[in-house]
Amino acid sequence: MQTERRKGKIIVFGILFWYPLAGVTYQFLHYLIGLRRLGYDAYYVEDSGRYVYSPKLGDFPEDASDNIAAIAPILEAHGFRDKWAFRGAYEGGQCYGMSEGQIHQLYRDADAFLNVTGAQELRDEHLAIKRRIYVESDPFKMQALAAQGDQDVIKMLGEHDTLFSFGENLGAADCMVKIDGFQWLPTRQPAAIELWDNPYNIRRQGEAYNTITTWSNKGRQVVYEGETYYWTKDREFMRVIDLPRRRDVPFEMATEVGEDVKRLLGDNGWRQIGAVPISEDIDRYRAYIQRSRGEFTVARDQYVRPRTGWFSDRSACYLAAARPVITQETGFSKFLPTGKGLFGFSGMDDVLAAIDEIESDYGGNCRAAREIADEYFAAEKVVGSLMERAGL
Repeated sequence: MQTERRKGKIIVFGILFWYPLAGVTYQFLHYLIGLRRLGYDAYYVEDSGRYVYSPKLGDFPEDASDNIAAIAPILEAHGFRDKWAFRGAYEGGQCYGMSEGQIHQLYRDADAFLNVTGAQELRDEHLAIKRRIYVESDPFKMQALAAQGDQDVIKMLGEHDTLFSFGENLGAADCMVKIDGFQWLPTRQPAAIELWDNPYNIRRQGEAYNTITTWSNKGRQVVYEGETYYWTKDREFMRVIDLPRRRDVPFEMATEVGEDVKRLLGDNGWRQIGAVPISEDIDRYRAYIQRSRGEFTVARDQYVRPRTGWFSDRSACYLAAARPVITQETGFSKFLPTGKGLFGFSGMDDVLAAIDEIESDYGGNCRAAREIADEYFAAEKVVGSLMERAGL
């Protein structure tokens, strides 16, 4: 229920309209719901010089109207009518939702902003907001670039007064990236747990362990202390590519790939379907997760090798939907319970042991997954901790 007492106006900056697919939509919706539940007056604003991404075109058009039409009804259905804005801060860009005058007034009145994913570039009007909180979902790159003296990164981080990261292990002795010069506070993805209440039977014959993912990304590797750290997932999936041949349960990957990768996956026993049709509709995306046997996935090299402690926002949704998760170890098991409902792996033997444990007590592992979500990812707990530590 919405709390009546208001603690202040908080702006969430992000990429909802820029990348209008369901995983991103839930990521930001969870923050907004968590803030509102805690009694904050929460607003969502996108005010960037970036052109939006169009899944239909596979390109970046100047016209954002299709993206607005896809996302605005979702925000309004969840109680954020008159509390969202998109302003294309580029030549020819349009303003949607709140007017430009209302946006400027909000900037003057706001107590703080959360720059979630760090996607909002800061201009003077943003820097005038009283508190400026950076919430990083993808650790390692910014820390590595800052440690190597990248002045653009150092300036951007320095424009915020408090820094949070999903890299919960940053600064630990076993984390391989230096964080000199900045204090990073740990956080994780919040989940509005009730959105994931699962109406499907706990045992669904024929359903697969699945995930929704991007198989390959180009050009986002980082060189740090002479080592190249990769952003793409295909390198990690190739380490376990023959998993479906090792156990008599189905495995599926929702991903967009070419014919060569489809053959590779098929030859190794994977089911494969397109990710975009699932991700264009938040209800279909949620049902895909709810109907799964559980999630099996990998993590990017930039999270794994440096032991950042990162954990996936999508995996948090599987847990909230009472579906067990098997995912690549990044150091997260120092902060989250594993062995029932949630499993970290470093090699194939770990994966096989996790499958065997889940299959031996499927109902118990589903219940444990939901209990982990309730205890460690509930929006009011995660967002409440973040706001308290930020002094808000």
